[in-house]
Amino acid sequence: MPPNSPRFSPNGSRLVEVLAYPAVQLLDVTGPLQVFASANALLAKAGNAEPYTVRVVAKDGPTIEASAGVGLAVHSLPSSDVAIDTLVVPGGDGVDAAAADRVLLDWIRKRAGQARRTASVCTGAFLLAASGVLDGRRAVTHWGFCAELARRFPAVRVEPDPIFLRDGPFWTSAGVTSGIDLALALVEEDLGRDAALAVARYLVVFFKRPGGQAQFSEILSLQATGDKFGALHDWISNHLADDLSLPMLAKQAGMSERSFSRRYAETTGLTPARAIERLRVEGARHLLSETRLPIKRISQRCGFGSEETMRRSFLRLLATTPQDYRARFAG
Repeated sequence: MPPNSPRFSPNGSRLVEVLAYPAVQLLDVTGPLQVFASANALLAKAGNAEPYTVRVVAKDGPTIEASAGVGLAVHSLPSSDVAIDTLVVPGGDGVDAAAADRVLLDWIRKRAGQARRTASVCTGAFLLAASGVLDGRRAVTHWGFCAELARRFPAVRVEPDPIFLRDGPFWTSAGVTSGIDLALALVEEDLGRDAALAVARYLVVFFKRPGGQAQFSEILSLQATGDKFGALHDWISNHLADDLSLPMLAKQAGMSERSFSRRYAETTGLTPARAIERLRVEGARHLLSETRLPIKRISQRCGFGSEETMRRSFLRLLATTPQDYRARFAG
Protein backbone atom coordinates (compact mmCIF):
# COMPACT_ATOMS: atom_id res chain seq x y z
CA MET A 1 0.00 0.00 0.00
CA PRO A 2 1.50 3.39 -0.96
CA PRO A 3 2.45 5.50 2.11
CA ASN A 4 -0.14 8.22 1.45
CA SER A 5 -3.07 5.91 0.72
CA PRO A 6 -5.93 5.97 3.27
CA ARG A 7 -6.02 2.95 5.59
CA PHE A 8 -9.59 1.73 5.39
CA SER A 9 -11.48 -0.23 8.03
CA PRO A 10 -13.47 -3.34 7.00
CA ASN A 11 -16.57 -1.25 6.27
CA GLY A 12 -14.62 0.89 3.82
CA SER A 13 -14.21 3.98 6.02
CA ARG A 14 -11.00 5.55 7.29
CA LEU A 15 -10.04 4.29 10.74
CA VAL A 16 -9.21 7.12 13.16
CA GLU A 17 -7.82 6.27 16.59
CA VAL A 18 -7.83 8.89 19.35
CA LEU A 19 -5.52 7.95 22.21
CA ALA A 20 -6.70 8.43 25.80
CA TYR A 21 -4.94 8.03 29.16
CA PRO A 22 -5.70 9.03 32.76
CA ALA A 23 -6.14 12.82 33.16
CA VAL A 24 -6.20 13.41 29.41
CA GLN A 25 -7.71 16.79 28.48
CA LEU A 26 -11.35 16.03 27.71
CA LEU A 27 -11.71 18.56 24.90
CA ASP A 28 -8.48 17.37 23.27
CA VAL A 29 -10.25 14.04 22.79
CA THR A 30 -13.84 15.09 22.13
CA GLY A 31 -13.11 18.12 19.92
CA PRO A 32 -11.48 16.19 17.05
CA LEU A 33 -13.81 13.24 17.66
CA GLN A 34 -16.85 15.47 17.16
CA VAL A 35 -15.45 16.88 13.91
CA PHE A 36 -15.10 13.37 12.45
CA ALA A 37 -18.49 12.33 13.83
CA SER A 38 -20.14 15.42 12.32
CA ALA A 39 -18.55 14.67 8.96
CA ASN A 40 -20.06 11.17 9.18
CA ALA A 41 -23.50 12.54 10.07
CA LEU A 42 -23.55 15.18 7.35
CA LEU A 43 -22.45 12.79 4.61
CA ALA A 44 -24.85 10.09 5.79
CA LYS A 45 -27.69 12.62 5.71
CA ALA A 46 -26.82 13.32 2.08
CA GLY A 47 -27.04 9.59 1.29
CA ASN A 48 -23.28 8.90 1.27
CA ALA A 49 -21.28 6.33 3.17
CA GLU A 50 -19.78 7.48 6.45
CA PRO A 51 -16.13 8.34 5.74
CA TYR A 52 -14.71 7.63 9.21
CA THR A 53 -14.68 4.96 11.86
CA VAL A 54 -13.51 6.64 15.08
CA ARG A 55 -12.31 4.81 18.18
CA VAL A 56 -11.00 6.11 21.48
CA VAL A 57 -8.22 3.74 22.53
CA ALA A 58 -6.24 3.40 25.74
CA LYS A 59 -3.70 1.12 27.37
CA ASP A 60 -5.98 0.58 30.36
CA GLY A 61 -9.74 0.22 30.25
CA PRO A 62 -12.58 -0.32 29.79
CA THR A 63 -12.86 3.29 31.03
CA ILE A 64 -10.41 6.03 31.91
CA GLU A 65 -11.05 9.26 33.78
CA ALA A 66 -10.37 12.36 31.71
CA SER A 67 -10.17 15.95 32.94
CA ALA A 68 -13.23 17.40 34.68
CA GLY A 69 -13.84 13.95 36.17
CA VAL A 70 -15.51 12.61 33.03
CA GLY A 71 -15.17 8.90 32.33
CA LEU A 72 -14.48 7.78 28.77
CA ALA A 73 -15.30 4.33 27.44
CA VAL A 74 -12.27 3.12 25.52
CA HIS A 75 -11.10 0.28 23.30
CA SER A 76 -7.88 -1.57 24.07
CA LEU A 77 -4.77 -0.54 22.17
CA PRO A 78 -5.08 -2.36 18.84
CA SER A 79 -2.47 -4.79 17.64
CA SER A 80 -0.19 -3.97 14.76
CA ASP A 81 -2.18 -6.06 12.28
CA VAL A 82 -5.14 -3.61 12.43
CA ALA A 83 -4.81 -1.07 9.61
CA ILE A 84 -5.09 2.60 10.59
CA ASP A 85 -5.50 5.83 8.66
CA THR A 86 -5.10 8.54 11.35
CA LEU A 87 -3.70 8.52 14.88
CA VAL A 88 -4.62 11.46 17.15
CA VAL A 89 -2.63 11.99 20.37
CA PRO A 90 -4.20 14.46 22.84
CA GLY A 91 -2.57 16.34 25.71
CA GLY A 92 -3.61 17.01 29.28
CA ASP A 93 -2.43 16.98 32.88
CA GLY A 94 -1.62 13.29 32.59
CA VAL A 95 0.78 13.73 29.69
CA ASP A 96 3.98 13.54 31.78
CA ALA A 97 2.93 10.25 33.37
CA ALA A 98 1.98 8.92 29.93
CA ALA A 99 5.34 10.06 28.51
CA ALA A 100 7.10 8.03 31.21
CA ASP A 101 5.28 4.86 30.16
CA ARG A 102 7.75 3.02 27.89
CA VAL A 103 5.10 0.53 26.74
CA LEU A 104 2.79 3.35 25.64
CA LEU A 105 5.61 5.25 23.90
CA ASP A 106 6.62 2.09 22.05
CA TRP A 107 3.02 1.62 20.90
CA ILE A 108 2.81 5.27 19.73
CA ARG A 109 6.07 4.90 17.79
CA LYS A 110 4.92 1.73 16.04
CA ARG A 111 1.36 2.95 15.45
CA ALA A 112 2.58 6.23 13.98
CA GLY A 113 4.73 4.22 11.60
CA GLN A 114 1.66 2.30 10.44
CA ALA A 115 -0.64 5.31 10.12
CA ARG A 116 -0.98 7.44 7.00
CA ARG A 117 -0.76 10.48 9.27
CA THR A 118 -0.34 11.20 12.97
CA ALA A 119 -1.62 14.29 14.78
CA SER A 120 -1.21 15.74 18.26
CA VAL A 121 -3.45 18.16 20.11
CA CYS A 122 -2.02 20.66 22.60
CA THR A 123 0.57 18.99 24.89
CA GLY A 124 0.07 15.71 23.06
CA ALA A 125 3.16 16.90 21.17
CA PHE A 126 5.18 15.92 24.25
CA LEU A 127 4.08 12.30 23.79
CA LEU A 128 5.01 12.31 20.11
CA ALA A 129 8.33 13.96 20.91
CA ALA A 130 9.08 11.47 23.71
CA SER A 131 8.45 8.62 21.27
CA GLY A 132 11.04 10.13 18.91
CA VAL A 133 8.77 10.52 15.88
CA LEU A 134 9.12 14.34 15.84
CA ASP A 135 12.92 14.39 15.75
CA GLY A 136 14.06 16.77 13.02
CA ARG A 137 10.50 17.97 12.37
CA ARG A 138 8.60 21.20 12.94
CA ALA A 139 5.98 21.13 15.68
CA VAL A 140 3.76 23.35 17.79
CA THR A 141 2.02 22.96 21.13
CA HIS A 142 0.08 25.20 23.52
CA TRP A 143 1.76 28.63 23.71
CA GLY A 144 2.39 28.14 27.43
CA PHE A 145 4.44 24.98 26.81
CA CYS A 146 6.41 25.78 23.63
CA ALA A 147 9.57 26.77 25.51
CA GLU A 148 9.38 23.62 27.62
CA LEU A 149 8.90 21.41 24.55
CA ALA A 150 11.94 23.01 22.90
CA ARG A 151 14.03 22.61 26.07
CA ARG A 152 13.15 18.98 26.67
CA PHE A 153 13.34 17.89 23.03
CA PRO A 154 16.02 19.94 21.24
CA ALA A 155 15.75 17.71 18.15
CA VAL A 156 12.23 19.08 17.56
CA ARG A 157 11.95 22.43 15.74
CA VAL A 158 9.29 24.17 17.82
CA GLU A 159 7.30 27.00 16.24
CA PRO A 160 5.25 28.85 18.87
CA ASP A 161 2.62 30.70 16.83
CA PRO A 162 0.71 28.41 14.40
CA ILE A 163 -2.73 27.14 15.35
CA PHE A 164 -1.60 23.92 13.70
CA LEU A 165 1.13 22.89 11.30
CA ARG A 166 2.08 19.95 9.14
CA ASP A 167 5.48 18.40 8.57
CA GLY A 168 5.16 15.42 6.27
CA PRO A 169 2.75 12.87 7.79
CA PHE A 170 2.85 14.59 11.20
CA TRP A 171 0.40 17.29 12.24
CA THR A 172 0.65 19.16 15.54
CA SER A 173 -1.67 21.79 16.98
CA ALA A 174 -1.70 24.50 19.61
CA GLY A 175 -3.84 24.60 22.74
CA VAL A 176 -7.03 22.62 23.44
CA THR A 177 -9.65 23.95 20.99
CA SER A 178 -7.08 24.05 18.20
CA GLY A 179 -7.67 20.31 17.93
CA ILE A 180 -10.94 21.24 16.24
CA ASP A 181 -9.08 23.45 13.75
CA LEU A 182 -6.66 20.61 13.05
CA ALA A 183 -9.42 18.03 12.60
CA LEU A 184 -11.23 20.33 10.16
CA ALA A 185 -8.01 20.54 8.15
CA LEU A 186 -7.77 16.73 8.10
CA VAL A 187 -11.37 16.49 6.89
CA GLU A 188 -10.63 19.08 4.21
CA GLU A 189 -7.64 17.02 3.05
CA ASP A 190 -9.79 13.87 2.88
CA LEU A 191 -13.16 15.11 1.66
CA GLY A 192 -12.59 18.57 0.22
CA ARG A 193 -13.29 22.14 1.24
CA ASP A 194 -17.07 21.98 0.94
CA ALA A 195 -17.38 19.06 3.34
CA ALA A 196 -15.05 20.64 5.92
CA LEU A 197 -16.85 23.97 5.61
CA ALA A 198 -20.19 22.22 6.19
CA VAL A 199 -18.82 20.65 9.37
CA ALA A 200 -17.48 24.01 10.60
CA ARG A 201 -20.84 25.65 9.97
CA TYR A 202 -22.66 22.87 11.79
CA LEU A 203 -20.35 23.17 14.80
CA VAL A 204 -20.49 27.01 14.66
CA VAL A 205 -16.70 27.38 14.60
CA PHE A 206 -14.24 29.14 12.33
CA PHE A 207 -13.38 27.15 9.22
CA LYS A 208 -10.03 28.95 9.14
CA ARG A 209 -9.34 30.68 12.45
CA PRO A 210 -7.90 34.19 11.96
CA GLY A 211 -4.43 34.80 13.34
CA GLY A 212 -2.07 32.58 15.29
CA GLN A 213 -2.01 31.54 18.93
CA ALA A 214 0.30 34.41 19.92
CA GLN A 215 -2.81 36.60 20.13
CA PHE A 216 -3.95 34.46 23.09
CA SER A 217 -0.59 34.34 24.89
CA GLU A 218 0.67 36.35 27.81
CA ILE A 219 3.49 38.88 27.44
CA LEU A 220 5.68 37.73 24.59
CA SER A 221 8.39 35.83 26.46
CA LEU A 222 10.48 38.80 27.66
CA GLN A 223 9.46 38.20 31.26
CA ALA A 224 11.21 34.83 31.03
CA THR A 225 14.65 36.47 30.80
CA GLY A 226 14.96 36.72 34.58
CA ASP A 227 16.13 39.72 36.57
CA LYS A 228 19.06 40.69 34.34
CA PHE A 229 16.97 43.03 32.21
CA GLY A 230 13.71 42.83 34.14
CA ALA A 231 14.03 46.36 35.53
CA LEU A 232 14.80 47.67 32.06
CA HIS A 233 11.71 45.99 30.61
CA ASP A 234 9.58 47.52 33.35
CA TRP A 235 11.03 50.94 32.59
CA ILE A 236 10.43 50.52 28.83
CA SER A 237 6.82 49.45 29.46
CA ASN A 238 6.26 52.70 31.34
CA HIS A 239 7.95 54.86 28.68
CA LEU A 240 6.71 53.34 25.41
CA ALA A 241 6.15 56.73 23.74
CA ASP A 242 9.48 58.18 24.87
CA ASP A 243 12.98 58.06 23.41
CA LEU A 244 13.93 54.38 23.33
CA SER A 245 17.03 54.71 21.21
CA LEU A 246 20.02 52.45 21.79
CA PRO A 247 21.97 55.16 23.66
CA MET A 248 19.03 55.75 25.99
CA LEU A 249 18.55 52.03 26.68
CA ALA A 250 22.26 51.52 27.33
CA LYS A 251 22.26 54.49 29.71
CA GLN A 252 19.23 53.12 31.55
CA ALA A 253 20.94 49.72 31.85
CA GLY A 254 24.19 51.33 33.05
CA MET A 255 26.25 49.86 30.22
CA SER A 256 28.10 50.96 27.13
CA GLU A 257 26.14 50.76 23.89
CA ARG A 258 28.33 48.01 22.49
CA SER A 259 28.25 45.93 25.66
CA PHE A 260 24.50 46.44 26.08
CA SER A 261 23.69 45.35 22.51
CA ARG A 262 25.79 42.21 22.83
CA ARG A 263 24.60 41.15 26.28
CA TYR A 264 20.98 41.94 25.56
CA ALA A 265 20.95 39.79 22.43
CA GLU A 266 22.71 36.95 24.29
CA THR A 267 20.16 37.07 27.13
CA THR A 268 16.90 37.56 25.24
CA GLY A 269 17.66 36.27 21.75
CA LEU A 270 16.37 39.59 20.38
CA THR A 271 17.81 42.88 19.29
CA PRO A 272 16.74 45.83 21.46
CA ALA A 273 14.61 47.13 18.57
CA ARG A 274 12.69 43.85 18.26
CA ALA A 275 12.19 43.70 22.02
CA ILE A 276 10.78 47.23 22.07
CA GLU A 277 8.39 46.30 19.28
CA ARG A 278 7.13 43.35 21.35
CA LEU A 279 6.67 45.46 24.46
CA ARG A 280 4.82 48.10 22.45
CA VAL A 281 2.52 45.45 21.01
CA GLU A 282 1.92 44.11 24.52
CA GLY A 283 1.04 47.59 25.75
CA ALA A 284 -1.31 48.11 22.82
CA ARG A 285 -2.99 44.74 23.46
CA HIS A 286 -3.82 45.84 26.98
CA LEU A 287 -5.28 49.17 25.86
CA LEU A 288 -7.27 47.55 23.05
CA SER A 289 -8.89 45.03 25.37
CA GLU A 290 -9.29 47.18 28.50
CA THR A 291 -10.13 50.66 27.15
CA ARG A 292 -12.20 52.36 24.49
CA LEU A 293 -9.39 54.63 23.35
CA PRO A 294 -9.31 55.16 19.56
CA ILE A 295 -6.74 53.03 17.79
CA LYS A 296 -4.91 56.15 16.59
CA ARG A 297 -4.52 57.32 20.20
CA ILE A 298 -3.30 53.88 21.28
CA SER A 299 -0.69 53.81 18.51
CA GLN A 300 0.64 57.17 19.71
CA ARG A 301 0.56 56.26 23.41
CA CYS A 302 2.50 53.05 22.75
CA GLY A 303 5.14 54.78 20.63
CA PHE A 304 4.24 53.41 17.20
CA GLY A 305 3.75 56.87 15.76
CA SER A 306 1.01 55.84 13.35
CA GLU A 307 -1.82 53.32 13.05
CA GLU A 308 -0.16 51.72 10.03
CA THR A 309 3.08 51.08 11.92
CA MET A 310 1.11 49.45 14.74
CA ARG A 311 -0.88 47.41 12.25
CA ARG A 312 2.30 46.05 10.65
CA SER A 313 3.70 45.09 14.05
CA PHE A 314 0.49 43.28 15.01
CA LEU A 315 0.49 41.36 11.75
CA ARG A 316 4.14 40.41 12.17
CA LEU A 317 3.86 39.27 15.80
CA LEU A 318 0.23 38.20 16.22
CA ALA A 319 -0.91 37.52 12.64
CA THR A 320 -3.94 39.74 13.22
CA THR A 321 -4.80 43.44 13.06
CA PRO A 322 -5.47 45.77 16.01
CA GLN A 323 -9.10 46.08 14.89
CA ASP A 324 -9.60 42.31 14.81
CA TYR A 325 -7.78 41.87 18.11
CA ARG A 326 -10.10 44.39 19.80
CA ALA A 327 -13.16 42.75 18.27
CA ARG A 328 -12.21 39.39 19.79
CA PHE A 329 -10.80 40.42 23.17
CA ALA A 330 -12.35 43.72 24.22
CA GLY A 331 -14.25 43.66 27.49
